[in-house]
Amino acid sequence: MVARIGGGAATGERATVRAVALIEFRGVSKAFGPKVVYRSLDLDIERGESITIIGGSGQGKSVMLKMLIGLLPVDGGSIRFDGQEVVGLSERQMSHVRRRVGMLFQGSALFDSLSVRENVAYGLREHLKMDEAAINERVHDSLSRVGLPGIEDMWPADLSGGMKKRVGLARAIAVRPEVLLYDEPTTGLDPINTTRINRLILELKSQLNVTSVVVTHDMHSANAVSDRIAMIHDGLTIFSGTPDEIKLSEDPRVRDFIQGNAPLVDDTETLLRVGG
Repeated sequence: MVARIGGGAATGERATVRAVALIEFRGVSKAFGPKVVYRSLDLDIERGESITIIGGSGQGKSVMLKMLIGLLPVDGGSIRFDGQEVVGLSERQMSHVRRRVGMLFQGSALFDSLSVRENVAYGLREHLKMDEAAINERVHDSLSRVGLPGIEDMWPADLSGGMKKRVGLARAIAVRPEVLLYDEPTTGLDPINTTRINRLILELKSQLNVTSVVVTHDMHSANAVSDRIAMIHDGLTIFSGTPDEIKLSEDPRVRDFIQGNAPLVDDTETLLRVGG
């Protein structure tokens, strides 16, 4: 079997035939009341690649990740993970998928009442049968991989924004996932910490042989970490291609986004949609 990149209308500006993807979105629809986020989302994510999902605020980039791991239900369509349909799975069945996926949440989502050690160990205790010595070793290894060895006894309140992101990433990789999801990993970080996170995304992909899915509106980060970039707009995937290819796009929606071209006059509906 073969599948086109992005599937159907999501192929952007090229049509390439590849093996069946690790993750497949087909005709996915999602709305929150009257607000339609996805009309018919088609996107393939290949095993081992680093793909960045870009698009304006309110376009549903984070919603896509949450639908993949079952945190949000879909209204229609299909999502397949390694050939398995995940739409409609029970919570117990979904837990087997989540064990294979690690996620760095926007804002890191650390538990304030838990130490760094217990935050990083959380997924190990939830999903894996490991003794305390093995858990401590895995926590130390995970923190070392993100450049923070020896901070196990610190608390989230003691950490800077950049350190919280890295502890969140250590928690995500502690379970040794096959896929890492990054939800706005560099938002709120200074340029130095942004570079650190970008470097970690590349290093962890290489060291752990993971598939990386990055959601961002930061084009510098997108270009730095991506094998491929897909753009979401108005409920559809309108582009899928390499960082070099997106720079050559003639689609005005793509061009305006990557160049930061704002209209001289915004209509009220647009401002309300993107929070402007």
